[in-house]
Amino acid sequence: MTMLEALYRDYRDELIRWCSTMTQDRSTAEDLVQEAFWKAMNHEAMLQTMTVSQCRAWLYQVVKNLFIDRTRHAAYEAVMDELPETADEVFPSAYDSVITQELLRRLPEEERVLFILRYIEGYNSTELGKLFSLSPGAVRARLSSARHHLKKELED
Repeated sequence: MTMLEALYRDYRDELIRWCSTMTQDRSTAEDLVQEAFWKAMNHEAMLQTMTVSQCRAWLYQVVKNLFIDRTRHAAYEAVMDELPETADEVFPSAYDSVITQELLRRLPEEERVLFILRYIEGYNSTELGKLFSLSPGAVRARLSSARHHLKKELED
């Protein structure tokens, strides 16, 4: 029996139970644990150098990170679904122009999302940070970058 088979036999059910409490859904927990063991297969050489308890801790960390990634992705998708398709759905008619739409389209997607949520929807940096699992400083830095991009586009 290989080391990965032993880890799977010894920790699969334990990880699923633990993950089920996080996700509140056994099917999602099983998917996350399966994905963690797939990652373990891709890192088998590294795992061979670890003790059994280190391998167990590594598996728990991978499952936790996968859960966080899924949660972030779901939050991002939910926000994207709520954002307007075009600028003409957002800006008052005085600002409704091809230029405005084009400027927003030229922003990198993550900057565009933050920019719209901050300056049009009225979220603050702390709220956006919580929504996207970013520090408020990181949100402000990305908004600054978005403003820089817009300014550069206007100058060109």
